Amino acid sequence: MLNLFSILVGIVALLLAIPSSIPLLGWGNWFVLPIAIVGIGIGALSSNNGGRNFCLIVFVVAVIRLALGGGII
Repeated sequence: MLNLFSILVGIVALLLAIPSSIPLLGWGNWFVLPIAIVGIGIGALSSNNGGRNFCLIVFVVAVIRLALGGGII
């Protein structure tokens, strides 16, 4: 059950990260990072790793996008 909830949190984070990849909307990734971290935490409590891994991928994509846009110095 926690794995499913983690996947749902990851989908919400991904849906917020997609428009944040548009130029001048990169600041939206700052909202994606905490959501993805919550999903990673919930996925870590689960017996399966699928939800956790999905949230980790969303987190890494958001961090890379922030780094490319100059949001993380």
